[in-house]
Amino acid sequence: MATLPVFRWRLAPDGYATRRQLRARGLRPGGQEVAATVERPRRRRGPLVAHLYRVDLAKPVRPMTPGRRAALAAANRARRICPSCRRDAGYVIPASLGMCTPCAFPDPCDSVRSV
Repeated sequence: MATLPVFRWRLAPDGYATRRQLRARGLRPGGQEVAATVERPRRRRGPLVAHLYRVDLAKPVRPMTPGRRAALAAANRARRICPSCRRDAGYVIPASLGMCTPCAFPDPCDSVRSV
């Protein structure tokens, strides 16, 4: 079983890149396996690990098609709809609340005024 090369933080040789670095160049890993790792030591916990991919085996990013763009817009629009009041909140509903802020934290003064 072959082990991956491990480099110290900021000491990886040229020709390797993380997913974000590949994306910044307009590339994607393209199905290749992780080629190496970079470790950043920390004091009281285990090291931070980043996976590296070979740049020469990376493929160009697939172009955004009109269908993918429409599907992405629909998914983002659905994340803005509150499941309680069914209104567009104007922002992405936080997963921690599960509903818009007015539904999660109703104002007690509003219930007194409506009576």
